[in-house]
Amino acid sequence: MKLYTYPAAPSPRRVHLFLAEKGLEIEQVVIDLADGEHLRPEFAAINPALTVPALVLDDGSCLAESVAICEYLESLHPDPALIGSSPIERAQAIERNHWVEWNGLMAVMEGFRNRSRAMTDHAITGSRPVKQIPELAERGIQRYQWFLEDLDTLLTDQEYLAGENFSMADITAFVVIEFAAWGIRQTMPENMAHVQRWYRQLGLRPAFTSTR
Repeated sequence: MKLYTYPAAPSPRRVHLFLAEKGLEIEQVVIDLADGEHLRPEFAAINPALTVPALVLDDGSCLAESVAICEYLESLHPDPALIGSSPIERAQAIERNHWVEWNGLMAVMEGFRNRSRAMTDHAITGSRPVKQIPELAERGIQRYQWFLEDLDTLLTDQEYLAGENFSMADITAFVVIEFAAWGIRQTMPENMAHVQRWYRQLGLRPAFTSTR
């Protein structure tokens, strides 16, 4: 297997944390997003969606979505379980991860891609030019604040997002908060004690400290 990646970007970062938690090492090829390498024909031949991460399997097929890559790795290396160890735990982890993606990741992405100068005419991933809409940037920032409020409520009576056990959903949410800090200049309010506690706790995990 070979992982095409750009470790600083949020979607690859999720996979890198997943690999670190599993204790796995995969051959990597860094695609420089800042230099536009993902838009070149050489990479388009690997992943026509022009996004990273992209995991090329031994048979030449390619997985180009973070969740799909993590699901595949989980099936090959089930321990430690990061997407649940029973049918209900698996369903809960997937459901919560989807909630984080829709309400958190998409909100920050909306804010970042519609405001960053680097994303001019690239408000949506891919090769087609898409102009930025400033109003969407403001909406994304507002949605992210709502996400933090809901996340703080969720963590009031449980240690992790999907319940008692650490999962892929926690990785996604942690990366969303990291992304928001540099992508849309939004930090966690001090009064969100439950999110603050959870975020500090995750930051102390060996996998998280080793991939900073």
